[in-house]
Amino acid sequence: MESRRLGRTGRDVGVVGLGTWQIGGGWTAVGDDDAVALVHAALERGVTLLDTADVYGDGRSEQLVARALADVPTGERPFVATKAGRRADPFEAAQYTPDNLRGWVQRSLGNLRVERLDLVQLHCPPPTVYGDDGVYDALDALVEEGLLAAYGVSVETCEEALTAIARPGIATVQIILNAFRRKPIEQVLPAAAAAGVGVLARVPLASGLLTGKFDESTTFGEDDHRHFNRDGAVFDVGETFSGVPYELGLRAAAEVGAVAAGRGASTATFALRWVLDQPGVTCVIPGASSAAQVRSNVAAAQLEPLTADELAAVERVYDEHLRDVVHHRW
Repeated sequence: MESRRLGRTGRDVGVVGLGTWQIGGGWTAVGDDDAVALVHAALERGVTLLDTADVYGDGRSEQLVARALADVPTGERPFVATKAGRRADPFEAAQYTPDNLRGWVQRSLGNLRVERLDLVQLHCPPPTVYGDDGVYDALDALVEEGLLAAYGVSVETCEEALTAIARPGIATVQIILNAFRRKPIEQVLPAAAAAGVGVLARVPLASGLLTGKFDESTTFGEDDHRHFNRDGAVFDVGETFSGVPYELGLRAAAEVGAVAAGRGASTATFALRWVLDQPGVTCVIPGASSAAQVRSNVAAAQLEPLTADELAAVERVYDEHLRDVVHHRW
């Protein structure tokens, strides 16, 4: 698999990683053994970056990642990125204190069974946190102590990303980027590239819409965020189907699928390749609930880059169906 430098971490990672929100919870349930098996399947296919968070299943995702990596020799371990901050209670900027940041980091160290975290990302905190000098001072202190190798941010909006990228200690920025969420291409990707900040593209398949496998009759379990968060009742609606109304997303995904079919690729593989072809992207981090999905995701790294005509066709889908709905929001 092609590798790219992950910003200021100084580490090279494969261009297709593995997001592990699914194995924590909030999606279709994945059993412990199946979760470990799909992590192993990812490693066997060249995945070298795993993305998790302390709130995915209240630590379950981190713990399952640790279990899956228990027998992996130190020199062969993948880069593990986790996140902190969504455990703040109440969820407000005042909770991002040095003591709380240290506590969240120490909990992740225990869950992941390591002495130093490869990367901790502030997990979509309240917007004012991105400009808080004290937060960055606390993170710098944790790096100096050796508890963190690097830190970055996960963001909801392009404005938040640009605020963070301007900080000298930020190694990476994680942002939603897919064929249904193009706004980061305009400023965020160029700014990150100029600053030497790595870009992790999350929700690359728009919560599954861009797999082309859903239709009007598809149902989701009551504990699946694609069921309970369509109106943003629990967290930012932009995280669910990229903020695109479901029925509209189905129509747009069908058109992207028709373009993909022209080169004999699945909609999902084609959509992931689209993300990888955006200048400035380091790694795309699709989730998976099975080893088969892992294989489909990794296939994007072997797909030839999209042609100018294919890129233009995807842009037309966005402009005709989605731009007015999502472009002004995030």
